[in-house]
Amino acid sequence: MSQIRLSALVVAHNEEDRLDSCLERLAFADEIAVVLDKCTDNSKLVAEKYTDRLLEGSWDIEGDRRNEGLASCRGDWILEVDSDERVTDELAREVRLLIETTPFDWHEVPVDNYIGERLVRYGWGGSFGTSSVPRLSRKGAKIWGRQSVHPSLTWNGTKGPRLQGALIHHVDRNISDTIRRLDSYTTAKARDLRASNNIGSTANNVRRLFSRFFKCYVLRKGYREGSYGLLIALCAGLYPLLSHLKAKLEDD
Repeated sequence: MSQIRLSALVVAHNEEDRLDSCLERLAFADEIAVVLDKCTDNSKLVAEKYTDRLLEGSWDIEGDRRNEGLASCRGDWILEVDSDERVTDELAREVRLLIETTPFDWHEVPVDNYIGERLVRYGWGGSFGTSSVPRLSRKGAKIWGRQSVHPSLTWNGTKGPRLQGALIHHVDRNISDTIRRLDSYTTAKARDLRASNNIGSTANNVRRLFSRFFKCYVLRKGYREGSYGLLIALCAGLYPLLSHLKAKLEDD
């Protein structure tokens, strides 16, 4: 039997409708740890069906709650999974084999992003989505930054090759959900900009609207997704401008 232990870490906020199907896919891990952030629904009851490793609290900074979750894990390796993501059988097998042999300290995991029932492979980027995420790491190799949204990462150790198996990510239920996510992301980013005392210039963020749109729609081949690619490119382009305007015009 392997002596290398794997922890699966899930951070959730009011995810009772999605948490069950996320956690049931993590039985291949040696332990499941769940961070419950400001949960007022039945997320705790759902989580208790799968683990007693629960950390309840209230965090305003995304990086802080993720770091506390990492610290609570007892495994040699940690796989971070969001409640709207699903680990496939292929990915589960690959992770278990890899941690037995890899000389590296962290690996990126590919992501298959869905909007509703539509798989959208191309065009992600510009802080509005990604096609791979750095989620598999040795314990102690990863430290999240203290940002409210899209926290930075500090690594101790070396990066290995990207895995082949993909996480299934139900990123948005529909287009209205996509727009709500843009609003939520830009509000959190505006908070970080105000805290840094450097909100940037309107002119520069207007320029970034066009450069990010071009990068997502053309360079990252969002055009291959038709109208979905156009939607993603628009949101990616608007993200820095809306964040800047909220930081400039609003107090909180």
